[in-house]
Amino acid sequence: MGVPDTSKPLDEELYSRQLYVLGLPAMQRLQEGRVLLSGLQGLGAEVAKNLVLMGVGSLTLHDPQPTCWADLAAQFFLSEQDLARGRAEASQEGVAKLNGAVQVCVHTGDITEDLLRDFQVVVLTASGLEEQLEVGSWCRKHGVCFLVADTRGLVGQLFCDFGEDFTVLDQTEEEPLTAAVQHISQGSPGILTLRDAAEARYFRHVDAVTFSGIEGMSELNGCAPRPIRVREDGTLEIGDTATFSGYVRGGAVTEVQRPKTVSHAPLDAALLRPRVVAQSPQEARRARCLHQAFRALHGFQQLRARPPRPWDPVSGPLAPPQPPSHWPLVRTVALSSAGVLSPMAAVLGAVAAQEVLKALSRKFLPLDQWLYFDALDCLPEDGELLPKPEACAPRGCRYDGQIAVFGAGFQEQLSHQRYLLVGAGAIGCELLKGFALVGLGAGGRGRVTVADMDHVERSNLSRQFLFRAQDVERPKAEVAAEAARRLNPDLQVTPRTHPLDPTTEHLYGDGFFSRVDGVAAALDSFRARRYVAARCAHYLKPLLEAGTQGTRGSASVFVPHVTEGYRAPASAAAPGDAPHPVCTVRHFPSSAGHTLQWARDEFEGLFCLSAKTINGHQRAPASLAGPDLAGPGVLALPRMVGVLRHRPRSWRDCVAWALGHWQLCFGYGITRLLRRHPPDEVLPDGTRFWSGPRQCPQPLEFDASQDTHLLYVLAAANLYARMHGLPASRDPPALREMLERLPRPDPQRLDPVLSSGLASPELGPRQEEWLREALQDWGEGSPLEPLRFEKDDDSNFHVDFVTAAASLRAQNYGIPAATRSQSKRIVGQIIPAIATTTAAVAGLLGLELFKVVAGPRPRSAFRHSYLRLAANSYSRYVPRAPAVHTFHQLTWTCWDRLKVPAGQPERTLQSLLAHLQEQHGLRVRMLLLGRALLYSAGWPPEKQAQRLGLRVTELAQQVTGRRLPEPGQRVLALELGCEGEEDGTAFPPLHYALGPGSGRSTPPGSARGPQ
Repeated sequence: MGVPDTSKPLDEELYSRQLYVLGLPAMQRLQEGRVLLSGLQGLGAEVAKNLVLMGVGSLTLHDPQPTCWADLAAQFFLSEQDLARGRAEASQEGVAKLNGAVQVCVHTGDITEDLLRDFQVVVLTASGLEEQLEVGSWCRKHGVCFLVADTRGLVGQLFCDFGEDFTVLDQTEEEPLTAAVQHISQGSPGILTLRDAAEARYFRHVDAVTFSGIEGMSELNGCAPRPIRVREDGTLEIGDTATFSGYVRGGAVTEVQRPKTVSHAPLDAALLRPRVVAQSPQEARRARCLHQAFRALHGFQQLRARPPRPWDPVSGPLAPPQPPSHWPLVRTVALSSAGVLSPMAAVLGAVAAQEVLKALSRKFLPLDQWLYFDALDCLPEDGELLPKPEACAPRGCRYDGQIAVFGAGFQEQLSHQRYLLVGAGAIGCELLKGFALVGLGAGGRGRVTVADMDHVERSNLSRQFLFRAQDVERPKAEVAAEAARRLNPDLQVTPRTHPLDPTTEHLYGDGFFSRVDGVAAALDSFRARRYVAARCAHYLKPLLEAGTQGTRGSASVFVPHVTEGYRAPASAAAPGDAPHPVCTVRHFPSSAGHTLQWARDEFEGLFCLSAKTINGHQRAPASLAGPDLAGPGVLALPRMVGVLRHRPRSWRDCVAWALGHWQLCFGYGITRLLRRHPPDEVLPDGTRFWSGPRQCPQPLEFDASQDTHLLYVLAAANLYARMHGLPASRDPPALREMLERLPRPDPQRLDPVLSSGLASPELGPRQEEWLREALQDWGEGSPLEPLRFEKDDDSNFHVDFVTAAASLRAQNYGIPAATRSQSKRIVGQIIPAIATTTAAVAGLLGLELFKVVAGPRPRSAFRHSYLRLAANSYSRYVPRAPAVHTFHQLTWTCWDRLKVPAGQPERTLQSLLAHLQEQHGLRVRMLLLGRALLYSAGWPPEKQAQRLGLRVTELAQQVTGRRLPEPGQRVLALELGCEGEEDGTAFPPLHYALGPGSGRSTPPGSARGPQ
């Protein structure tokens, strides 16, 4: 069977997003893991897929049972050609192709006690209770972590037994809490004051801390964990410091995350006294009922050697549960239990794989001990609408497992659906895989359109299931479509490499959306999600939407006129959406985030904006004359020119510039700031200037023997050389030798730079003259190359520059510095990601898809979902109803609109305004088409008169400069402002229907009058 080769270094490029979730030590333990997986139906396939994508060391598959038609409903490694072949043997090649670094084997014999000793984790899926008890006892005996996972129709179960004393080394996904120190007193106890007092609340649940970077009270640096207590005033008691040296400045306090030992009961005991994972007492009661249902199904299977027949109440009795009130739920579970559903396999397979990861990596708390998940809300609430036994009988087709739950009629509905999938990344690949398995758009007039403008990158391969190494640099949409067709040759899928955004509304317009039944969004930015949601609201299309961040995931469904509309969460702002105050970042940083933003701004100004400005000066020298010397690019030029008075000609010039800029930023510049604001400065109100979050900085002395000092100069010189098209060097020892020979920059030569960089953003006459003289030299020669920040190429010095610059800035101000990994994630706005969370949210959306396709359902049938796999938190809740708005006699929700036909001949603006007043009592004071103002009641009478007589489309063409209507366009979507409206009123959009016969003015689905 073999032992995986753990001597190979970890492929950090491949697992880059996952490393942000797990960290290097946990990832290395995962890479050494040995897992036995028994059962290769749909659920087992999902477990195998996730483990191999995540990089488990070795995976041994066991399942000699022959492939049958029902397997194909959820088992994506199998095809019709594999019917009657053993499932494990038929699946091996497909599993192995997911990740060449993972050893994938097949065990063809029985599972024995001796066999189990070779593994750290054993997973059983689709196994009988007797086998579970026997294998569980062997695992317990030999210290092997043991899991049982199973799905029966719309219910699933997961059980974990990691032994009596399983040690979790790292419980949380978050990095240890760190804060900057303002002061520490000598005493018993010593009192620690944080730089930002508001951060004290985060330490209330911290048991112990350690310290680093403290000047003065150095006894604390690297000390053993010290217990703390947060006082009411926000200071921290940290134990006895009476005999320590006096505190001087700086330093950081960091949370110590202690290991935790958990204890699990063996399966035989856990069956009788189940500990279930639940978010409420109601969920716990339901979970215990499902626990009984599974036990009853095991009993039926043992007695009849088959599951209950689909929806056949006379197929055989189950043992009655206790109490009798559980019987209706148990009966529903039993009647639908013969089915195999891809979304259920995806959800349970993801959670099971995450528990295997916990067992191998010893990161995150494992389940305690039973998890039950059900999606019986997919069934119609009216029992009369449940499928009949004859509709659920096997057809000898790939959808038999799904037909057993929903019937053949529903399968026909799925095949005729036309769906748009926006995004073919990690979640998009999982969704498309699910669409292929359930048969969405796989027949008749059905179709799936996949829209994504990106190309496959190597780092995608650890979590984006449909891509392989040979697909790198190919368009994601095309690769995903090809792979989905291989999963289900009947799938009608069309790739589109154009994004869905305001620039492509001529491609994704009225004609396109009129042929779409629904939209699934798998996007990684809230701006893109908001846009897609707005298009769905405009065209009244249901929206399935999901997102992940590390082990957190959400899946939501938005149905016109049934649920609320999409709203981005309050925390949805991207890192760059709300930057820190400029003055704080430039002069008074107090956190690693401030220093990183400063470093990122430095990169942009030095190597991008300034190059663009110089190139513009070369093309049009007059543009940099007189008052036009303004803007961010010009303001960055003095710092980019630096100590040089001429354009660099050699690598040595670039190093001299980098050294001068080091002195400017971390030495002379800080000294000049302290001349303006001395360390003992007192404000008029008596408070010290350098107090609270304003930490008094200290200038640094350049020392080439310091790694961070050298890295900054190496990175800066290389970037400067590339910008000027000069050869560079990657040799740190040679650079260190060169720096020893270079003279230190004269502060006088930096004076214009210091003046422009630390004073007002306006350049004075002296600086303008200095800049023009410098530009005479820079204006000659070839254009400069503006450098666009790239986070993914570790060889280009971009991340090195930002990391080193932020670290040195942090040293100036006594701030805990971010690591390179943290810097790359924060500055690159990288979203941590892992395959398990992706698969889980895609499965949850697949369940909502069933409800949307099935036809009209009450709001109570739908579910928003939120999960945290690391914290064992699984929440599903009914969406809110759409909010109702009123104005005079109008009543509307976010799904309503005012519909007005253009008429024949087309109505004028005056006619439109009169119609709105007569029909809806709206006196329009403002009318817009996008950002174009078509009408304002505040205009002078003569301007109003010029426009009131124009046809609406004629007016829209005149104002926007576009030819309207565009080809295929059926409506103009106008926005209203009306007399008497209150602040915040958002009237329903006005859909001005183009062309003859466009319908009544207020058809069903439009805004309504009094009810």
